[in-house]
Amino acid sequence: MLRPKIPTMPTPTGYVALPAVVEPTAVVPSSEIPPPAPVAPAPSRPTVQLTPGALIAVVGGGAAVVLVVGAVLVSLLLAVAITGVSVAVCAVVLRSLLASEAKRR
Repeated sequence: MLRPKIPTMPTPTGYVALPAVVEPTAVVPSSEIPPPAPVAPAPSRPTVQLTPGALIAVVGGGAAVVLVVGAVLVSLLLAVAITGVSVAVCAVVLRSLLASEAKRR
């Protein structure tokens, strides 16, 4: 029922040309070597130098980013934990209600 169909290679139609014969050619070395092209000097990029005040600002900004990201992740974890506890409490209450309903019959 589920047998794969293997495709067949299509046969060429019409005129098929034979590949052209390539004859090797001799390489003649040149007696004159061109002079090397002058290399343009690379533009010098200024290096970044941090002053003590800038360094403190960068460290303070990095610490603030870490604290904000940490607070967001902790709040997400807390939200997941509270949701899990509330679902568990709902499950226990429903189970208790269903069990008491079965006992009444």
